[in-house]
Amino acid sequence: MPSQLILDLPVRPALGREDFFVSAANAVAVDALDAWRDWPGGKLALIGPAGAGKTHLASVWASETGARIVQALDLPDTEIEPLAGAGHVAVEDVHRISGNAEAEAALFHLHNMLLAEGGRLLLTGREAPSRWGLALPDLASRMEGTPVTKIDAPDDALLGVVMVKLFADRQIAVDASVISYLAGRMERSFDFAHRLVEALDRASLSEKRAVTRPLAARVLDKLAETGA
Repeated sequence: MPSQLILDLPVRPALGREDFFVSAANAVAVDALDAWRDWPGGKLALIGPAGAGKTHLASVWASETGARIVQALDLPDTEIEPLAGAGHVAVEDVHRISGNAEAEAALFHLHNMLLAEGGRLLLTGREAPSRWGLALPDLASRMEGTPVTKIDAPDDALLGVVMVKLFADRQIAVDASVISYLAGRMERSFDFAHRLVEALDRASLSEKRAVTRPLAARVLDKLAETGA
């Protein structure tokens, strides 16, 4: 019987379907989003590397506050006034609109309209706003003046508990030693965790064998080599 991995991590509901697990990697960011009523200037920038869980945490915040979520690249095709009237808005991946004049102008107007009405604005990006490369001076100055909180790449404990859940979703029982082995050697992102569990599921079904440490090592090496 596989041993159970027990991690003393708090659990927060996300989107009514998933669990958002709090660890040292994201606890400060979680606290900052919990304090949304007290954000200086009514806004906050949530930053962190790709795959660290920014989108997941932004979704939790939106679910709790009734906020709308929009991709920064989609702003030129979005009616800004109704969006600002939503009360609270999360704009994802602001770093991706660097040099996009229409998107930058739309974000500038959203920023001003939303905050003038007392709404809250959450912005996400990979690095600090000063490094988003925004070309519109007025927008750049407003973004650089935004308070920042950071979510770090997942630590071993967080990756481990997430993988336990991902395997459980697929009705796969995996020994705790395998989880620990993977968490200590894999790329530190939730995106990679999903791909790794999917690849192990395929390999397990194909070879009609349990997910053991040798199988895990082989699949992990293959993913590292091919990136697939």
